[in-house]
Amino acid sequence: MASLNVGNLGEYLREQRRTAQLSLRQLADAAGVSNPYLSQIERGLRKPSAEVLQQVAKALRISAETLYVRAGILDEREREELETRAVILADPSINERQKNVLLQIYDSFRKENGFDADESSAAGRPEGDAGTDAGGPRAAGGSDAETPPLN
Repeated sequence: MASLNVGNLGEYLREQRRTAQLSLRQLADAAGVSNPYLSQIERGLRKPSAEVLQQVAKALRISAETLYVRAGILDEREREELETRAVILADPSINERQKNVLLQIYDSFRKENGFDADESSAAGRPEGDAGTDAGGPRAAGGSDAETPPLN
């Protein structure tokens, strides 16, 4: 079987598994995948789906986005944006409206700095995240002045 272009992913997974002091069988059991399949991934013979990568990441207690980047599913800049959004959305010290406003401001700054916030951020938003769809502040008039105060 010819090696696919996922060797970097396989090497990284093996390194993470060894760091976690897990055998191949233990990780396969924890991730809910077969031992031979996980072995083939580590050897670069199989390209796993995003779902399998998510299960493996959860079992290893690492970022699924990191594995997506290594597998070529996600661009490094997209990963950084997703992680930024995840941190904002997970912050218990601010309410949902404040989170939405903060994400709108983040999109505005990204757009100002030459990143198309509408295209890249739509993929990074959780489904059903009210107030952060493409109909945000830029759709109405494109001005940051329309952003409501944070208090």
